[in-house]
Amino acid sequence: MRSRFPQSVYRHGSEPDVRFTLANERTFLAWIRTALALIAGGVALEVLGLALHPGLRLAASLVLIVMGMITPALAWLGWQRSERARRLATPLPGSLLGAVTGVAVTVSAVLILLAVIFA
Repeated sequence: MRSRFPQSVYRHGSEPDVRFTLANERTFLAWIRTALALIAGGVALEVLGLALHPGLRLAASLVLIVMGMITPALAWLGWQRSERARRLATPLPGSLLGAVTGVAVTVSAVLILLAVIFA
């Protein structure tokens, strides 16, 4: 068998059902789309120059952009952990990515709300 990337995943266990592997990949790609949306939202919030409190607007933008930067790395780690678990026939690991993203979006929304109130 030829070498596959990443070896940290593919050197373990046996080949799982391709449907589950492809589903895991689709989940990873969905997180990548989420990261792009977070970055675009953060940039748009700041670039559009809405009549909001500038400090709070900037803080909300930064929260979105930083979360958009972190999401792909966490998604990659989640993909690796899930794929390895499937190959080893072990229970799937939990993921904090949804919770972390939810907290970041909530914090950003609160900052935007405050920016609107104090504009």
